[in-house]
Amino acid sequence: MNLILIIICILLIAVVLMQSGKAESASFTGASDRLFVNRKERGGELFMTRLTFVLGAAFFIICFIMGF
Repeated sequence: MNLILIIICILLIAVVLMQSGKAESASFTGASDRLFVNRKERGGELFMTRLTFVLGAAFFIICFIMGF
């Protein structure tokens, strides 16, 4: 179980580092409330977001199981 947790941790770190910043082209001068209004994730970006969610959920569940 520890080996699986370590593998998930490494994959989660790698996936998070490979994601592009969502605010990389934004100027934070007051227009940040409308920053993500028309932004849709597509293709690889959507896959990376979903993979991050799945790995994070798996990490949480395994840690929760190991705690008991």
